[in-house]
Amino acid sequence: MDPKKILADARTAMTKAVEFTLHEFSSLHTGKASPSMIESLIVQAYGSSMRLKEVAAITTPDARTIQVQPWDKGLLRDIEKALQVAKLGFNPLVQGDIIRCPMPELSRERRQELAKVAHTQAEEGRVRVRTARRDANEALKKGKTAGTVSEDDLKRSEKDVQTEHDKFIAEINKHLASKEADLMKV
Repeated sequence: MDPKKILADARTAMTKAVEFTLHEFSSLHTGKASPSMIESLIVQAYGSSMRLKEVAAITTPDARTIQVQPWDKGLLRDIEKALQVAKLGFNPLVQGDIIRCPMPELSRERRQELAKVAHTQAEEGRVRVRTARRDANEALKKGKTAGTVSEDDLKRSEKDVQTEHDKFIAEINKHLASKEADLMKV
């Protein structure tokens, strides 16, 4: 059990937690259309569940519209149903062989609701970072018990893990503040 390897593994897990949180933040719309808002929706297609991005091209022809063009026109109604069931705050319109999703102006209540969702997603990210810290500290303690990590290395490594933890928590908090400001901007 090498303390440097344990720290590197913890850093990797914490980085993934931040990336996951940022991906979750991208699904919250701020009045601007973004394909990431709907690309991971589940569509019932060909007798199984598939992500929307696997069955259709998703584009944003302008800042207030998302356009979905299925590769198989037979999936048009299934995609429309998935968009309606998702309750993302917009109503899909079928026009020929494409689906347009115009983004409505966000009300203050909806902005506050989205900010609460962002806080929940940020907390999930922070929990993931804390879990990585706990796992690293447990691995270090097992190494000390097994005799592969000295007492000094244990204390030093625990301090390094805590420093990394604090850095990644601060990064999530910074991204949360940014997303919240973006959501509340009219």
